[in-house]
Amino acid sequence: MDQDIENLWQEVRELSLGTTAQIDRLPAPPTPLQFVRDYVSPNKPCIISAATKHWPAAALWPSTAHLLRALSSSPPVSLHLTPNGLADSLAPHPSLCFVSAHVAPTPFPQALAAIQSSDLHAGFVAYAQQQNDCFRSEYSALGDDVEAHVPWASEALGCMPEAVNLWIGNGSSETSFHKDHYENLYAVVTGEKHFLLLPPTDVHRMYIREYPAAQYKYSPDKGEFKLELEDPVRYVPWCSVNPYPSPETKEQAMAEFPLYFDGPKPFECTVKAGEILYLPSMWFHHVRQSPDSRGLTIAVNYWYDMRFDIKYAYFNFLQCIHLPIQKGLKSPPCASECCLKNKKGIIASAANGNATGCCDNC
Repeated sequence: MDQDIENLWQEVRELSLGTTAQIDRLPAPPTPLQFVRDYVSPNKPCIISAATKHWPAAALWPSTAHLLRALSSSPPVSLHLTPNGLADSLAPHPSLCFVSAHVAPTPFPQALAAIQSSDLHAGFVAYAQQQNDCFRSEYSALGDDVEAHVPWASEALGCMPEAVNLWIGNGSSETSFHKDHYENLYAVVTGEKHFLLLPPTDVHRMYIREYPAAQYKYSPDKGEFKLELEDPVRYVPWCSVNPYPSPETKEQAMAEFPLYFDGPKPFECTVKAGEILYLPSMWFHHVRQSPDSRGLTIAVNYWYDMRFDIKYAYFNFLQCIHLPIQKGLKSPPCASECCLKNKKGIIASAANGNATGCCDNC
């Protein structure tokens, strides 16, 4: 079965995506027909240059004074705080859990100052990344600075965006591998975003496992974070792979996740100010960012509802296939929800690498 899946990876890349680790870059926005034919239908990403040069935000948002004037009298915004810039990611507690950021309602001037001043040395990293259509709610005062939707994409997809989100961060924030069930038009206004991309057919290279959910709790008085598991326990399926392990953990990561590290390279791209990335639904993506001269990276993304068509059925089928554990590899404890809840079954131990099974319900 594992060889069949590897053949599928190869065929998808050769037939639809190309054999390099680069994605298409268009000099100008495509026509709706070209967009559907060449990118949406084959589920293929692309970058559109000169896509947002006409936005007022292109000239206004590099000015901190403009942002402060527009938002100083607005209600508080949701500021996400972590000790290391890694929110919605895995962290030890003491075993791995899926951890969300501490969210603090904060007046925008203080939020912007926190983002600009925070880093790993400050003991916290601040990021405005609320999602949930936050641009049209928390940041509505900036609404005239950008388009309400991406016209050629809206025509091609036959709908308006379900959500529009604003992202304001610095160089310390990082987003772990994950996927979204949306067609994503991601527009960078200042700074740069660096993406690693993998198609849905590479799902088995992501080692998706279920982890107990937790959240950071931050004490401003003490300047300390506390990680608390949710009660009652809730499990979140999440990608286990960190594509940038430290030198000390790289060898262990390569042994634990060989399908990722020994497989085809992810697609890599940098989205610069004025450009839009089309990120197709269900593509796995990992994101880093480089700030502008003020220490900020600002982006707006438009989430269009995906079509639950045959591609979605194919993806679900692939996700249900369990690849056999390769001979000689040690596996971490089984993280399927039934084993975690019932604590039964034959659990593969990372310590001794002996058993390879799971409970009968998996």
